[in-house]
Amino acid sequence: MADMVGKALRVLSLLGGYPEGVSLSELARAAGYPVSTTHRLLSSLQSEGFARNDPVSKRYSLGLRLFELGQSVSQARGFAGVALPVMQKLSAETGEPTLLAVLDGHNQVYVHSVQGSQRLQIRGEPGARGPLHCTSMGKCLVAFAANREELVASLELPALGPRTITGREAFAAEIAAVRERGFAIADEEHEEGIRAVGVPIRTPDGTAIAALSTAAPAYRLTVAQLAEFVPALRAAARELAALLPR
Repeated sequence: MADMVGKALRVLSLLGGYPEGVSLSELARAAGYPVSTTHRLLSSLQSEGFARNDPVSKRYSLGLRLFELGQSVSQARGFAGVALPVMQKLSAETGEPTLLAVLDGHNQVYVHSVQGSQRLQIRGEPGARGPLHCTSMGKCLVAFAANREELVASLELPALGPRTITGREAFAAEIAAVRERGFAIADEEHEEGIRAVGVPIRTPDGTAIAALSTAAPAYRLTVAQLAEFVPALRAAARELAALLPR
């Protein structure tokens, strides 16, 4: 057992050296293990969220479970991350909270949130998971994902708020609209009384590496008022695209 744990940790450490992902055979050679052993180790790591396999390229990379654990350490040590100054500037401009999330399988994982100047704020706890189909950031992550078509076809669409899109065709149309206009609105879709507007943070090839949003209580901002934040969100997203690791 100890030997297998050691091998799994070695594979995990090696994955950290391939930010763009690595093939099974290449990783097996680097680890010095048979392909079958490496595949078994990766399957175990993947089942627990420590590794992920890209559905398009079939390459393996580190999973967000490591990020979730790391958040506990970073928050305890007061580590803010490179994104926080940009997010703080955006919240100062809008007066509303700014949230950042990344895609992990069929969920989004909150990375950071910054509070605005208003008394009542919407929070996204770092490391917490959320749905994709009914949040502004989730829609952006789906619309600009490498495996967009697979997500649109396979995501579960439970009704979580009074205006959640639960029909497959309607959801596909919504994602197409998000992709065309470059931002997403969630109008009481995830939770009653909450509205949000989000934009993708994209690589040069257009793939989303994260998403950024501004959220507020529905009584405070209309959908039209939220949409007025899109230029500021896009400017922040462009800045973050140059700062965030890929």
